[in-house]
Amino acid sequence: MSVPNQPWALMYRIYRNVLPDVSFFLEQWREKAELIPNDELRKQALMSIDTKEFHCQGGSILALLAGDQRKKVIEFVVAYQTISDYLDNLCDRSTSLDPLDFEALHESMLHALTPGAERKNYYRMREDQSDGDYLWSLVRTCQTVLSEIPYYSAISDSLLDLARYYCDLQIHKHVIFEERVPRLQEWFSNHKDSIPAMSWYEFSACTGSTLGIFCLVSYASHQNLTNEQVEVIKNGYFPWVQGLHILLDYFVDQEEDKEGGDLNFCSYYENGNQLLERFGHFVQQADNSIDRLPDRKFHKLINRGLLGIYLADQKVDRHPGIKKAAGKIMRMGGTYTFFFYMNRRLMQRLRPSI
Repeated sequence: MSVPNQPWALMYRIYRNVLPDVSFFLEQWREKAELIPNDELRKQALMSIDTKEFHCQGGSILALLAGDQRKKVIEFVVAYQTISDYLDNLCDRSTSLDPLDFEALHESMLHALTPGAERKNYYRMREDQSDGDYLWSLVRTCQTVLSEIPYYSAISDSLLDLARYYCDLQIHKHVIFEERVPRLQEWFSNHKDSIPAMSWYEFSACTGSTLGIFCLVSYASHQNLTNEQVEVIKNGYFPWVQGLHILLDYFVDQEEDKEGGDLNFCSYYENGNQLLERFGHFVQQADNSIDRLPDRKFHKLINRGLLGIYLADQKVDRHPGIKKAAGKIMRMGGTYTFFFYMNRRLMQRLRPSI
């Protein structure tokens, strides 16, 4: 089946070939989460599934690149993204502020990308322990899928590179509030010579997405990639597309994070004009990096879809300043962005939780 390169064709394939499989796999994980013995771990596991289904749906769209391996890749995406969302809840809503605890938890994300990696107690630095093998089952599912992907070895190093960025971010941004920015700034200083010019908080945003991992797995599921092709695909998503993805996520959560006292990368721009200028820069640079990718029309739809889907979030409407800025950002994406915006608006009428 060909890769969709028009917005209506993409939406049709999402509704027909992606969302039903995502629901199927998520329901299996929900049933397992309900059996977690520890009250706190069970609560956070179920909350991550019930409130972050959107993340699994979005990541699984990239499985449309996987041809007849689509369902297998969706199984991987749902399991890996569920690990990410579960650990994010544990770190965000936990009483722990210990970076060693966060590091131990996120070892699971590296092991999930390494078939054959042996099990560890990922909860070893915290009181809550008994999860009924929930986290390890997620890890094993990812390992099993990757072990069955024909060309996993071609992408293994790049997967771990992207995952290490992600895990480091989660460790640094969840420590005690006073240490977060200094740790993130020092981390950025260690990497800034190897990335395009940007601020520490923009770099942090670029590392916080799993889209590059899902894109690489989708391609490697059915075609043998050269080292050069792997590098092109990796660079196609990191840093610009991933950065735009996470900056949009923080953009719509600005007021919510302010009320909760949570770190928000969009709050570090000097003013609204600088924020809009930098969003425009990310949109343009993301387009430039996509132009080098195979199936570039599909990837451009993903990029435009990110803008439309996030800006259609109901939280945007609650704050006039954010809503006004959202309108300006949406115009950067043009007609395709408006298409995806209206599609999500329609779905929100049918399913208000979307």
